[in-house]
Amino acid sequence: MSIKDNFTADEWFKVMTGPGRAGAAVVAASPSGVTGLIAEAQAIAAAVRESVSREGRTPLMEAMTADLLGKPPRPEDLPQQDKVKNMDEAKAQSLEGVRQAVWLVSSKASPEDAQAYKDMLMQVVEATAKAAKEGGFLGIGGEQVSEKERAVMAELQEIIRGTSSASVAPAANAPAPDGSGNSN
Repeated sequence: MSIKDNFTADEWFKVMTGPGRAGAAVVAASPSGVTGLIAEAQAIAAAVRESVSREGRTPLMEAMTADLLGKPPRPEDLPQQDKVKNMDEAKAQSLEGVRQAVWLVSSKASPEDAQAYKDMLMQVVEATAKAAKEGGFLGIGGEQVSEKERAVMAELQEIIRGTSSASVAPAANAPAPDGSGNSN
C-alpha cells in the first residue's frame, strides 16, 4: 500500500499543489516584473526538485516524486478552483491551500513525512523570496526580499511550522482545515 492511498484524489491534489501554492503566496505578496516572475517560478520548481531528489527520501517524498515524473493528469480530471480577481485573493487562496495541505499531511502521514513536507514548503518559500529583487529599476537598487514578502513568509512559517506567539485556536464549530467539516 502506498502512502498516496491514505489520501482521496482531491486531498492528494492539495498535497501535490502545496509547494506551488507556498511559492505563489510569496509571488502574490509582492509581484515582480516578467523577469522576476520567471526567476521566482524557476525557484519554486528548483526547490521542489531538490526536495524530492534528496537521498533518504520519506515515503511521502517518494510518492510525490513518482507523480511528478509520471504522466500528468488530464486537466478535466483536476478539481475546479476558484478564479481570483486580484493578487490579494491569489495570496489568500494560496495561503489557504498551504494550510489545507499541511493539515492533510500532518494528519494522514507519519511525523517524518510531515516534517519532510514542511521542510520542502519552507525551502520553496525561502527560495521564491530570494529569487528576484523587489523594487529598483532594471535590476539596479531594490531589495532582495521586500517587506510584503517578509510578512507573507512569517505568515507561511506560522502555517507550516506553527511558530508564532499570536496563534489563535479555531472555533469549536469551525470546519477542519481541509474544508471537509471533519476533524479526522
